[in-house]
Amino acid sequence: MNLIRQYVKNENMIRHCLASEAVLRALAKELGEDENAWAMAGLLHDIDVEITNADLAVHTKEAVNILRDAGVSEEIIEAVRLHNEEAHPGEHRRTRFQHALAAGETITGMITATALVYPDKRLSSVKVKSITKRMKEKAFAKSVNRDIIMECEKIGLDLDRFAEIALKAMQEIAADLGL
Repeated sequence: MNLIRQYVKNENMIRHCLASEAVLRALAKELGEDENAWAMAGLLHDIDVEITNADLAVHTKEAVNILRDAGVSEEIIEAVRLHNEEAHPGEHRRTRFQHALAAGETITGMITATALVYPDKRLSSVKVKSITKRMKEKAFAKSVNRDIIMECEKIGLDLDRFAEIALKAMQEIAADLGL
């Protein structure tokens, strides 16, 4: 968390990183993977977003150096690097971990947007069906890439189960997310 706070000042971005951490930890638990490694990738995946001004052509390139200097494992660095394929032409996510990070961090935006349309703006009001229904509405949260969310299928989860795991994980830290 100290590393994130060193590079990320925007509180909404920090909340996104916390949500991603929770989702990735829950996914790792569900899939029998390394919960700490997956959670760390979720937390750190956008560490260079402010340095790169969220420019997808370069986002994650600085993250590699920051994370290497901090002694983060190459497996985590590679997942972080490839969660934004746009900065790495010709390279594609290929491992379960890489697909999980990309899909997991992306669905946090859909879940947050869904919560914000409820009168109380609370994650506790959100239902899985609301998330999956909103996935079909292209005008809703249009910056959220549905194709990346659907990479959940590449980790062995259908959309309903993936959304359920992600929503529950975010609901468990709703106070930290301000939702």
